[in-house]
Amino acid sequence: MNLDDNLIQLSGDASFRKFYRFKNKKKSILVFAEKEKKNNLLIYSAINKLLIKNKIKAPKLINQNYKKKFIEIEDLGNKTIFDILIKNKSKKFKYYYKIISILSKLQKIKNNKIITFKKTKYQIPIYSKNILYKESKMFLDWYVPKIIEKNKQKKLNKKLKKNIKKLINDLKNKKKVFTHRDFHISNMMYCKNNIFLIDSQDAVYGNTAYDLASLIDDVRIKTTLKDKEKLFKRYIIINKSIDVDEFRNDFEILSVLRNLKIIGIFSRLSVRDKKNKYLKLIPHAWNLIEQRTNKNQNFIDLKNILDKYFPQKLRRKYEN
Repeated sequence: MNLDDNLIQLSGDASFRKFYRFKNKKKSILVFAEKEKKNNLLIYSAINKLLIKNKIKAPKLINQNYKKKFIEIEDLGNKTIFDILIKNKSKKFKYYYKIISILSKLQKIKNNKIITFKKTKYQIPIYSKNILYKESKMFLDWYVPKIIEKNKQKKLNKKLKKNIKKLINDLKNKKKVFTHRDFHISNMMYCKNNIFLIDSQDAVYGNTAYDLASLIDDVRIKTTLKDKEKLFKRYIIINKSIDVDEFRNDFEILSVLRNLKIIGIFSRLSVRDKKNKYLKLIPHAWNLIEQRTNKNQNFIDLKNILDKYFPQKLRRKYEN
């Protein structure tokens, strides 16, 4: 793509999208997607439309040229909630409590069908057991070959597949709610004293605990177990009808499966896309897995497998 002299490229994310701001201070962002444009442009704008309709802040669509692989959206500035919390740790609960309120609002969205800007219907998919399994298996597909000797991989993968399937079958809550699927503080912009959700194109209808696990056990920021428990309890206070034991069971399983997936995704970004900056987050993803597996007997089999094949030296490999 030949860039117009009027555009400045912004730092990107883990997707195939590229973002540009106008030099003339026009208050909008151009989003280009050379690959997977349906997901990154069409569905992304459709989910944002649904969020806005339900009074949840998200970037508005201003213009689109799907044929030329771009959309124009509202410019929310450069400040994420991550940026704020890194500089203002003393105010963390103020922001986290607002986010948990937004999450509760998100989970009340009932409509799973949206009309896109191309006047087509998009139905938000169900986060099925099969999808959960495929995502968790990214750990086997991308991280294991990068770390483990080839002659040990087959036996390890067989054990892990069996254990992942067991954990998925151990999920108790059958209710499906709107799930952002990447609900963490780097995907939240702070603009005009409001929190806006971004990167929503992978939304599904899934387990009630998934987005809370994404928020609390976030690989990008380190929080104490005491703070994590405080946030967990805050969600329970707001959502009084929840069966706490059932919810905690699902929360911990989904946290572990999600962080296995994240290790796999960060490995794929390195191997396939030559994006190595995410590797430094892998040691903390391991920390998060350890925090959940060390204190819950439901994970005893998984913990034994991981301890045998992934000693601390391997888990710390990409640590700064």
